[in-house]
Amino acid sequence: MDRNWMSANRLSAEYSEGVDHFLDFCQKNAKNTKLVLCPCLKCGNMERVDIASIKEHLFRNGIDKSYKVWVYHGEKNRVPGEGTSKSNKVKGVNLEYEDDHIPEMIGDAQYELNVNPLKFQSFVEDAEKPIYPNCNRFTKLSTLIRLYNIKAKHGWSDKSFSDLLAFLVELLPEGNVVPSSFYEAKKTLSSLGMQYEKIHACPNDCILYRKMFVDAIWCPTCGESRWQKKKNSDEVKVGVPAKVLWYLPPIPRLVRFFQNANHAKNLIWHASDRKVDGKMRHPADSPAWKSIDARWPEFGNEPRNIRLGLSADGINPHISLSSKYSCWPVLLVMYNLPPWLVMKRKFTMLTLLISGPSQPGNDIDVYLAPLVDDLSRLWHEGVSAYDAFRKEEFNLKAILLWTINDFPAFGNLSGYSVKGYKACPICEERTCSMYLKHSKKMCYMGHRRFLPKEHVFRTWKKAFDGKQEFGLPPPPLLGEQVLEKLNKVQFHLGKRKANPKKRKGRREKSDVVPNEPQGPWKKKSIFFELEYWKHLLIRHNLDVMHIEKNVSDSLLNTLFNIPGRSKDGIKSRLDLKELGIRSNLHPQVVGRRTFLPPACHALTKAEKQSLCGSISQVKVPEGYSSNVSDWVDMKKLILSGLKSHDHHILIQHILPVSIRSVLPKKVRYAITRLCLFFKSLCCKVVDVPKLQNLKIEIIEVLCYLEQFFPPSFFDIMVHLTVHLVREVKLCGPVYLRWMYPFERYMKILKGYVRNRSRPEGCIVESYIVEETIEFCSDYLSEVTTVGSRSTRVDREISRGGRGFSVCGVSRADCEEAHRLVLQNTDVVQPYIEEHFNWIKTTNPTKARNQKWVQDEHYRNFSTWLKNKVLLTLMFCYASYVDLP
Repeated sequence: MDRNWMSANRLSAEYSEGVDHFLDFCQKNAKNTKLVLCPCLKCGNMERVDIASIKEHLFRNGIDKSYKVWVYHGEKNRVPGEGTSKSNKVKGVNLEYEDDHIPEMIGDAQYELNVNPLKFQSFVEDAEKPIYPNCNRFTKLSTLIRLYNIKAKHGWSDKSFSDLLAFLVELLPEGNVVPSSFYEAKKTLSSLGMQYEKIHACPNDCILYRKMFVDAIWCPTCGESRWQKKKNSDEVKVGVPAKVLWYLPPIPRLVRFFQNANHAKNLIWHASDRKVDGKMRHPADSPAWKSIDARWPEFGNEPRNIRLGLSADGINPHISLSSKYSCWPVLLVMYNLPPWLVMKRKFTMLTLLISGPSQPGNDIDVYLAPLVDDLSRLWHEGVSAYDAFRKEEFNLKAILLWTINDFPAFGNLSGYSVKGYKACPICEERTCSMYLKHSKKMCYMGHRRFLPKEHVFRTWKKAFDGKQEFGLPPPPLLGEQVLEKLNKVQFHLGKRKANPKKRKGRREKSDVVPNEPQGPWKKKSIFFELEYWKHLLIRHNLDVMHIEKNVSDSLLNTLFNIPGRSKDGIKSRLDLKELGIRSNLHPQVVGRRTFLPPACHALTKAEKQSLCGSISQVKVPEGYSSNVSDWVDMKKLILSGLKSHDHHILIQHILPVSIRSVLPKKVRYAITRLCLFFKSLCCKVVDVPKLQNLKIEIIEVLCYLEQFFPPSFFDIMVHLTVHLVREVKLCGPVYLRWMYPFERYMKILKGYVRNRSRPEGCIVESYIVEETIEFCSDYLSEVTTVGSRSTRVDREISRGGRGFSVCGVSRADCEEAHRLVLQNTDVVQPYIEEHFNWIKTTNPTKARNQKWVQDEHYRNFSTWLKNKVLLTLMFCYASYVDLP
């Protein structure tokens, strides 16, 4: 029967009819009709009650929506994707057994892969064989799928899996058909996996040997051989490519997602279930998404058309950190999904894997060509797909919304030079920059021009660079303007051989590209071959993760004055002298020694001890961050070993509290406002009217920092914070556009490597196997897929609140246990006494009744304590009031 009533309103007639139908089903199929497991949210199929009580529970508590297969009430195992293809039977083969929904899985796989039935014959035979004689529950195929799922979930090695299979052969009765090795088990499922292509490439990244170069042996650009050279010889190994691109086409994978009814329903979530209240919770709420719907209404009117995001970054697949080997995965995510599924492992598609050992750099466009061809096809023609949720065929199209990369990869994909005088891709030609003679680095200051015209900072001189600022911020170029500029320039891809006679730092005439641009553009991005690319509001995202990490790192190193990493030193002070600003900080020569006057942002030893001590005592919930005390070295009085997420937690939550008793007031407030800016920026719900104030906030903060910190502090990462609010306003919440989920997925890909001499092959083969397991697991009941595992919090919520009802603990018992813990905790005792005295003071008449005082005290003490902590952590930076 249709389960849609489970998601309906409990007051609706649809829900009432569904409950009646469910109870009728229980009476007909349940083994014990007197006491039946209750599937409501509170009971969670853990308590047995009578039929009448079940009805009452379902209306009062609601039914567990994840309970789609009523196995506890007499229903046989089935899958969410039942009937997901045109035919649920394998062509030419008759399958008659009741082990999960293996027949539908085989039918769907054969239908979407268009495989000859004869090639599926051995696979079908494995699906019909019991794992051992007279076994009525598990077949050879279902057993292997479950074992594979456990292997992928827990990261077992191939050898350990082979040892397990060998043990199962001995453990199970004679006549069992368990494969004796991992190799044999892998061959069983190989016919279900998606295919991939190995495309040969020039070792100098000039061309791919495809299309017109498919039969070429020599690169027409650099003359290098297609084949690998023998060691210490110019002789080549014919048939062994010098470099390979591993291409996993995204089109069949997108089509496969619609084969599953649950996935097909989730892929239209943005149009059917998204909350619309003027706030941005999803990219579908953003102007970038809406502008596509307005410009191409035919595309926007079909909610099943896919909106994609692309990320590319290099990874070192070897254990040794000294290795310089770098291979580049290119990943795609689908923004049609709900925000809690967009970045899940299951829905992240590996499309390209560029072989090492060196990174492609600006020549990455050569390797992106097959993917761009498929994206162009998905835009212009589309592909035929079957929607299992609506049970109909449709023409599937897709669009690439933007790319997500760190800043160096931003330059590689966009073709913009992210170094030098014009390193900012938004300000471009009008980037305000200068070269620091003594520090020998670029700095990017002059943020006053981003302030409103009437702002008081524009007229200040001494506090800044000695000049008034009346300039206007540079307007970002539109895609059409960028394309018009690039069309006038001819670019060259590929790495040419270096001429040994060429002097260092100079180029020969033959290497000069005609009409070479004088601006910061190094190439015309291959993405401009997509018709829609020039019309997108944001084409390449600035990565908040790396920007926040770099800003936090520079701030900590400067505050703690770490040698070699601090932005303040003798060279920075000489730069101040060169610029003629802040004369009180210029180096002073005393005898033979050079004395540096202490800056206002420098921490004394006592302040370092106070700051490190407060951070080391921070206690955080499980899974909130790494161990905070491990960051602090109380002997050296520094913070070290912080990862990107550690910086995220530190700058947004811990540092504003820890610096309350250190640093001068103005410096402390400026740093606190910077921390609160990042915290507001990373909110999952964006209130659009507040973004303008947030933009002014970060500009004022940078202007304050320009008054206190040396010019070398303002590298390009600090400057890019000015443009982050603009991207939030155009694209939506940050957490769906930063590198955290992609970096975590990169770690998964590195874990696939078993043979260090063939890392790319290991990654692709393991990815294909996991992809097969994900596909098969959707057809097995009571199996949690690897790529969409729920977190501990999700599991507790699905059981009904915090899980108290499932464990049999009532809310009153929980509160009583909470009071007991509070009464016996030494740290809380001063707060208990303070609150106890406060109650007696506020109501002296009733305070004579000792029992009333005690009851009132424990009734609201928990809330009072929570509010006390929140007040301590609050910072009213607008009024600049020091809290006690």
